[in-house]
Amino acid sequence: MPHTATRLLHPQRSCLVVIDPQEKLMKVINKADKIADRIAMLVNCFNALEIPVLGTTQYVKGLGPFVEPLTGLIPEERIVDKMEFNAFSNSDFVDSLKNLGPSINSLVLCGVEAHICVYQTAVGAVNAGYNVWVATDAVSSREKRNRRDALDIISRFGAAGPSEMIVYQLLERAGTPQFKAVLPFIK
Repeated sequence: MPHTATRLLHPQRSCLVVIDPQEKLMKVINKADKIADRIAMLVNCFNALEIPVLGTTQYVKGLGPFVEPLTGLIPEERIVDKMEFNAFSNSDFVDSLKNLGPSINSLVLCGVEAHICVYQTAVGAVNAGYNVWVATDAVSSREKRNRRDALDIISRFGAAGPSEMIVYQLLERAGTPQFKAVLPFIK
């Protein structure tokens, strides 16, 4: 089986997973505003391309809802609250993913913290048979080194690249209605 990085993402087989960009947590995240903006760009592009988006919150009662500009971009029924760091250890998340259908074989991950929930969810995804891509400019941790180390490890078993690289893989070509739909979000 080829390494994930040797496989391009395909729009009919992909899903974006937005991991825990919550109010109280994002207050302590390195470059939180930039990360939230990149996550919003990804969500808007995936929505425009009609590619499924799932979200997770880590104990929403304690850490609060998603930060602005993410509020309302993902329908509430597509956001799973969890206590587990690895979303694949949460049965509601696994059920939500399975409900998207068997054609979904690639997950694009973004969110926080890179070295905890993003990393553990990436491992869980690979162990569940998914191809994993991590949007490097849409993940962070409290400390820069934790983000860097997590992305280094993830790139050994998955793929990691900037959000724009991911979106252009899903577009596959210019001049289409889909290309025109995402342009406002990537400019």
